[in-house]
Amino acid sequence: MNRDRQLPEGGTLAHEVIELRVHGVSGTSAESLLDHPVVIRVAGDANAGFYRPRPGFGISDRPGGLKVEAYRWGALTAGATVRTLSLLFLLPFMLINLAVWARPATGGTGGLIGPLCRLLAATLTAAFMLSIIGVTVDLVGWQCTPYHPCVRHRGYLGWLADMPLGPRLAVLALVPIGALRLLWWLGERSARAFEAFPASRGQDRSSGGEDRLDLPGFWNDALVVYRLRAIHLAIGLSTLATLLLGAQINIYPTAVAYVFFGLAWVVLAAAVVLLCLPARTSTEGPGRGPVDLRGIRPLQWASAGLTVLALAYTAVPLEPQPPRGQLPGFEGSVASLVATQAALLAALVVVTIHQRQRSQHGRTSWLSGLATPVLAAAAVAAAYGFSAALVFRVADFLDRGEIPNPARPNVPGAPPLEPPVSYRWAALAGLLAVMVVAAVTMWRILTSRRHRRRLADQVVDRDFPDPPPEARSRRTTVREAVARAAIAEQLQPIFLVFLVLSLLGVATVALDLIGVGPSELSRELVNTDGVTTTNLALATDVGIYVIGLIAVGILLLGLISYRSEGTRRTVAVIWDLGTFWPRTVHPFAPPCYAERAVPELAKRVTALTDRGGVILSGHSHGSVLAAATLLQLPPEVLPRVALLTHGSPLHRLYARLCPAFLGDWVLDEVGNRIGWRWINLWRDTDPIGGPVFSAHWPGQQPGAAGPAGTVDRRLRDPQAITVPPDDTVPPPLDRHWPYHTNPTYEAAVRELAGRLDPDLFHPPRER
Repeated sequence: MNRDRQLPEGGTLAHEVIELRVHGVSGTSAESLLDHPVVIRVAGDANAGFYRPRPGFGISDRPGGLKVEAYRWGALTAGATVRTLSLLFLLPFMLINLAVWARPATGGTGGLIGPLCRLLAATLTAAFMLSIIGVTVDLVGWQCTPYHPCVRHRGYLGWLADMPLGPRLAVLALVPIGALRLLWWLGERSARAFEAFPASRGQDRSSGGEDRLDLPGFWNDALVVYRLRAIHLAIGLSTLATLLLGAQINIYPTAVAYVFFGLAWVVLAAAVVLLCLPARTSTEGPGRGPVDLRGIRPLQWASAGLTVLALAYTAVPLEPQPPRGQLPGFEGSVASLVATQAALLAALVVVTIHQRQRSQHGRTSWLSGLATPVLAAAAVAAAYGFSAALVFRVADFLDRGEIPNPARPNVPGAPPLEPPVSYRWAALAGLLAVMVVAAVTMWRILTSRRHRRRLADQVVDRDFPDPPPEARSRRTTVREAVARAAIAEQLQPIFLVFLVLSLLGVATVALDLIGVGPSELSRELVNTDGVTTTNLALATDVGIYVIGLIAVGILLLGLISYRSEGTRRTVAVIWDLGTFWPRTVHPFAPPCYAERAVPELAKRVTALTDRGGVILSGHSHGSVLAAATLLQLPPEVLPRVALLTHGSPLHRLYARLCPAFLGDWVLDEVGNRIGWRWINLWRDTDPIGGPVFSAHWPGQQPGAAGPAGTVDRRLRDPQAITVPPDDTVPPPLDRHWPYHTNPTYEAAVRELAGRLDPDLFHPPRER
């Protein structure tokens, strides 16, 4: 390691050094990333490409041999419309997929956390199917069409009322199948862009791993997703088949119906067993063997065949008695599914706490190591919140206010066009959770304000001692920016409160199975004077509206994010974090863009080192891609590579949220691999980035010693709070962006270029 070698201000390098810039969340243009008006693509494609300034255009004062290149990968995370829709529909699946990557670091495999998360993911697919079935088969086909006021003046429903019950249910059952196909399409929309990148040797699709980012093939998950997709499709189709056949058994039981019904449950059980088994067979160690596809093809054929048989059997007109109440077995299915999720969440909390006690790595951990169950609970809450809002809103639309409700006038002879009681209580639990979490958030922000301002005062006093009177207002502005940047560290209690509320909510609904839950309470309330029941119905309506407004708010947030840079960056942080990790839990989660970005970066860096050195420069989330790339580089390439990170969430977010995969020990490994040719730039006003190894805030314990202690370099922001002599306003607050326009950044590039030993380079290989 040569720390004393410095690049001179002028002259020409004896070797070529490429500064390869990788942008962060929300993307940017290649022109902005390179600070150059005219650029050309030298590798890659429109989805993810490498760009350089066009020769002969623009002026550069850099020494000869020090060149710049940019990797633009923002198109991999989709466009405005698709991302906005995905943000709503795929949010539960993205959260449960992220949960498994947030497990504590134990120095080994995840143990039971992986199977538990996969089982919870399966329940989310079943919950999605139940919500669509509840709208189409139950509300429309079973409850609405036999009731004349429901179909009056509705030609699009009148033709269904003219059909016998069986064919009507079979036709409407095609809608959940189409919805399942829609999830498949949303989940694979970018797969072609990713699969366009060929796997390198040692990174074929049959290799790979789930335990270390430096394993060959870690980012190649196509076969894992294929396996999971087949299982989840079987679960979704079997859920539909069991409900259709169960209703037929209730109407007109036959031996054939019982046989089909039993076979559907066998398919469900087989899918559950396959989810509990490891996705990969291994003879060399955890996560290194090929994907185990045994049983997948029979499962696909069995689920598809049983669905066809269930639809055909349901379509037979049996002339049953007119339907009464809800679709037989539907309410019990919803309650049973919630009970299963309650048991899985409780088990996940216990297993996570046990693994946290065994944790051997990491200076700090987010949510006291409980990030996995918090994210899993958030996935369940989002799924049932959206399901309850969808089913209740459709019921409200269909009944036109004429269906009996404790808060509305009764209509003689009208059937109860109402969703299952479990959805009612899910709405109430959602309303309570929103109110409590909002209150705790406000309380935490207000109570931490004094502490955050005290930290900010120490930072500002250190940077701008004794400001003149005319700069005091500017000093206050800087202090507030620093204080707001510290909010993220104060929000942990909010997520723990949410976890407790979620566990209590699903446990309460699960009590339905033993007769002491919401359904029994609702029946008891009916026998009261009606005031309590009316208030409960009104609270349910409020909860449904609140959940609906949240769903609409998510859609609006996705749309606004493409008009507001600040909003776009906030949304992109959440989105890019959730889609960074491979889909090893839920196949309908948004595609993993790192599946292409990391191997492509590794291949490009390896090719560039044939001609000299490479400074891999990552801003914000690009620093995470850069670190993951370094872990995939061959050993012979690493001596010719240096790392420059800026505005990096590597420690502030990733090491705390995902300690098993990007914890402190992994960051130490990154530094060791490149001989600690690593500089990290950060600002106190940056709400996303921070130091990687050093203390962040005044009063915290000192950071790492040795070479790791030389990595972090704090930038004062703003550069001054007074008006410079050659300007009319004080310097701006840069916060999170940009870093590469700061003079310190250029000095860091030159320093790292000087620390790359030219004796390690060799002439270009013959091509």
